[in-house]
Amino acid sequence: MKLILLVILILFDFLTKKIVFNFIELNNFFPIIPFLDITHIHNYGISFGLFAGIIPAWMIILSGIFIIIFLLNWMMKTDNNLERLGILFIIAGAISNIGDRFLNNYVLDFIYFHYNQYYWPAFNFADIYISFGVLIIIINTYNLFKDRLNKND
Repeated sequence: MKLILLVILILFDFLTKKIVFNFIELNNFFPIIPFLDITHIHNYGISFGLFAGIIPAWMIILSGIFIIIFLLNWMMKTDNNLERLGILFIIAGAISNIGDRFLNNYVLDFIYFHYNQYYWPAFNFADIYISFGVLIIIINTYNLFKDRLNKND
């Protein structure tokens, strides 16, 4: 079941990036609602374009592969299903963005939030998966910690 979810998440991210690539010109914006645009941006750096042009793509890919190996090891060692799910989401996002970078030498970002003159850097579904996975792990860890504190009272 987990492998099916992993494949679905990766395919959905790949499909949405392919749609944006084919239908929206580079650096153009397509307004959806007043605070959300779909755009077509090539991210040559890591999160939010950091280190673009400084760290070569092969180094980012290699680092990502090491992180995925670490996460897979963690996922196999944990017996907590919620923690496994969070790790699975992070792995799906990492594989999606690493695959994108491997194929194109960049990651395609297209979800763009803004309000007046305030802008959040563009991102994609793989980034959402990673954020969601981290959030699941944080909430799960908090709940485990809270339960341990309550048992000690």
